[in-house]
Amino acid sequence: MNNKNDNGQSNTKKFLFVSFEALAVDLARKIKKEGNDVKFYIEDPTQKDIGDGMFEKIDDWKAYKDWADVIIFDDIGFGKEADALRKEGKAVVGGSVYTDNLEDKREFGQKEMAEVKMDVLPSWDFTNFDAAIDFVVKNSDRYVLKPSGAAQNEKELLYVGKEDDGADMIHMLGLYKKNWSKKIKMFQLQKFASGVEVAIGAFFNGKDFIYPININFEHKKMFPGEVGPSTGEMGTSMYWSKPNKLFEATLEKMKEKLVQSGYVGYIDVNCIANKKGVFPLEFTSRFGYPTINIQMDGIQSPMGEFMDAISHGVNYSLKTKNGFQVGVVIAVPPFPFNDPSAFKRYSEDAMVIFKKPNFDGIHSCDIKIVDDEWRLAGNSGYALVVTGNAETMSDARDIVYKRIENIMIPNMFYRTDIGERWKSDGDRLQTWGYT
Repeated sequence: MNNKNDNGQSNTKKFLFVSFEALAVDLARKIKKEGNDVKFYIEDPTQKDIGDGMFEKIDDWKAYKDWADVIIFDDIGFGKEADALRKEGKAVVGGSVYTDNLEDKREFGQKEMAEVKMDVLPSWDFTNFDAAIDFVVKNSDRYVLKPSGAAQNEKELLYVGKEDDGADMIHMLGLYKKNWSKKIKMFQLQKFASGVEVAIGAFFNGKDFIYPININFEHKKMFPGEVGPSTGEMGTSMYWSKPNKLFEATLEKMKEKLVQSGYVGYIDVNCIANKKGVFPLEFTSRFGYPTINIQMDGIQSPMGEFMDAISHGVNYSLKTKNGFQVGVVIAVPPFPFNDPSAFKRYSEDAMVIFKKPNFDGIHSCDIKIVDDEWRLAGNSGYALVVTGNAETMSDARDIVYKRIENIMIPNMFYRTDIGERWKSDGDRLQTWGYT
């Protein structure tokens, strides 16, 4: 007979992970280490070796849907399948058609934000680069260019305009027309706003948000000081909080829409906050990466128990650490670019060497374990996330960078300033009354 935990759920469960690109390997590994049974399906053939040696891999996830107690989808794009499984009575953590559209279709996400009375920045959607160039010529201003649909996964294509008259944006639109018009079928120009970039997130159990909420600060550019191409993320700092003004102005307003969609999982909204208000930019309606890795450093509750509870609509009492968490992405070539030949040349099967056998704060990403050795897998170069937790952001930074000193991977690189912005961002958010 299974033991029961404080939230009334069985301690040992069977988890089926369904993934395009093996994004949630670290979460699956954690749930497996907690004593649960885990099976993992990866669709992309170039990513199939990620997670080898950590848990059982399968080739047909649908053959195991009745085996699983909980099915976890780790990315958008599975909303239709998740909706259907919920109608069958399955316990699912993952998207819905509605929440997939929130993230994938920027124009839809912006419309939904406006409908629930968030303070949305003006934006314009285009399917033609000449039309966008003409728009900026006639409406001189500073804009942010955001590809929509599948192209938004190419994070280096996001461009933040630098010049107030839009001259650099006109130039970039011309380059995109020449080089990316076949890939970018739809894109958005959004009016630029200055302030603190902050994301407000929470887990949702299909009925309500699970508290505490998560306040996090992404570091998207490749090099320290926010220099270089956008990578998706090179690291994040965060803390857990009671519902606050940031949450009330944004994510809390989405509750009824999330209930109607049946969504279960983590969702956040990236925003610009300044003294005039909180302006939402975009939704992430799935686990964030490296967000979920870093969150696990701050969550004291067992992750398997937690995922099981929210998949059944339980109002779970999530236990989190005080203070701050900092996470740093350790990457190798060709990250952040898609170049399998470069990965094969510089990084394929490279060993991850730990100078001392200390794995505290080490989170596997595109990794496999062969003969007890950690080796690079897949072909993206997204190797590890290293985390640290402490009462102050400065101490959390010290911990994470000392842990990184213990790691050696050929050609590894990482940002050295993750969490440093808190000194100014935290002061400004407090001055404006948001924390």
